[in-house]
Amino acid sequence: MKLLFIPDTQVKVGVNIDHIKALGNYILDKKPDIIVCIGDWWDMPSLSSYEKKGSRYFEGLRYRDDVEAGLQAMESLFKPLNEYNAMRVRNRKKPYRPRLVFTEGNHENRISRALNEDPRLIGTIGFDDFQLESFGFETYRFLEIVEIEGVAFSHYFINPDSLTGSVVTGSIENKLKLIGQSFVMGHQQSRQYGNRYSGLGREIHGLVLGAFYSHSEDYMNPQGNRQHWRGICMMHELHDGRYDPSFVSLDFLTRKWLS
Repeated sequence: MKLLFIPDTQVKVGVNIDHIKALGNYILDKKPDIIVCIGDWWDMPSLSSYEKKGSRYFEGLRYRDDVEAGLQAMESLFKPLNEYNAMRVRNRKKPYRPRLVFTEGNHENRISRALNEDPRLIGTIGFDDFQLESFGFETYRFLEIVEIEGVAFSHYFINPDSLTGSVVTGSIENKLKLIGQSFVMGHQQSRQYGNRYSGLGREIHGLVLGAFYSHSEDYMNPQGNRQHWRGICMMHELHDGRYDPSFVSLDFLTRKWLS
């Protein structure tokens, strides 16, 4: 079993998506059995709760533009696969159809928060606007956990010792101890990977990757934008909570697979 893990892309109007186009070619080249997009594919700056409503931050920002930016990136991702499958069908050959999984991130969840704050928006905005089912994804809402071959996937995991439900933080060893099973998450702009053995000899793996984008984020200072790894991970020999990770940096991906 081979699984491709796609961290946060945070697509918004005006950002470069060449790496996403390259990823589409990479998928067709490597043909993983499963593809997991961990969420925050959409950035949704028009629904940010970190800026004061009416401030200059929101000038020119539009919900529909935010949604459309992510949809266009998703179409770019699947363009090579769709063209390949169309050719396969014409030649009466079996198409390549990997299992597609999408776990909603906190940026997509901005829709839920906006609806709670202003019920007048009900019926005008919603998670269905992302059209994920039309791309073939099975979808899981924010902080739902989907287990695949013994590995738990979610946008992030809650610290069980936190009274406020905060995200689990710290070293990968700390995350493995608190989560207690093999897991994969995004959200945090870092690359953390580790494994350990339980007292019964069961090997568990932990992986945190939270950045698959080439642009800089305004909320991070210049040093912060340089200090995290960006890329994807192919998980080979996935079974019973174990796998061999193969990391592919954004730079290498675009140099080798962008055409």
